[in-house]
Amino acid sequence: MQRPTSAAVPEQPHSATTLIGSVQRAMRLLETVAEHEYGAPAKQLARETGLALPTAYHLLRTLVHEGYLRRDKGLFFLGEAAERLGSSGAQQKRRSAVAAVLAQWRDSIGVPVYYAMYRDGEIEVMCVSDSPGTPAVEEWADFRETGHAHAIGQCLLSQMDEAARRDHLDRYPVQPLTPYTVRDGQSLLRRLDRMRRMEPVTERQEYALGTVCAAIPITVGTTAATMALSLPAHQADRLLPAARQLQAEVGRHLGTLAISISI
Repeated sequence: MQRPTSAAVPEQPHSATTLIGSVQRAMRLLETVAEHEYGAPAKQLARETGLALPTAYHLLRTLVHEGYLRRDKGLFFLGEAAERLGSSGAQQKRRSAVAAVLAQWRDSIGVPVYYAMYRDGEIEVMCVSDSPGTPAVEEWADFRETGHAHAIGQCLLSQMDEAARRDHLDRYPVQPLTPYTVRDGQSLLRRLDRMRRMEPVTERQEYALGTVCAAIPITVGTTAATMALSLPAHQADRLLPAARQLQAEVGRHLGTLAISISI
């Protein structure tokens, strides 16, 4: 009896054959233009990329039209679209660097760690590093609108002058979130005035019942920023020691953080 033959399986094309050649060639042109700070003519770019001159001309015109290149006196330079891509890549790299540092501190101190800035009149939490064992505080009330109640907001406000503080509170008035929240704007301003420069700012159950928080002020130039941590209220005795440990870590890495402060 003859054995059945297996159904023929069509050969899959090599992955290289599925790539779009024109895209590859355009990428090579972009990379080559980037190597020439003072620009380069089409003939030189064609020679350096190994492209036929008509092909290079066609791709260069397309890249200029799309804003990835610009042409000036017969020379080609990177355009605004390509520069935006480079800027976005650098920004992502800075974000990744900050996230890695926060994760390291999260694990070494055993707390969720937050990075926040005051930018364009708003409190912005830029990065949070937590884990299942050290969960972050749930944002049940908008952090931007409740800066009076949490350590992050109080720490950022403490770095500002009185006019900027009042401007913020005019836009986001004090409101009670828990029985422990500061009761009015004047009380908050007096508290901020009493805060010592570069000392950790702490709050206990002012934003969320069952949670205590601390924030470390970071000032680089005119930018107000902070690193913060939170703990469950039953671990309140750990708050200040953990804050001091975080402050020491921030001090050791401030140079690196300063470079990434604008993420």
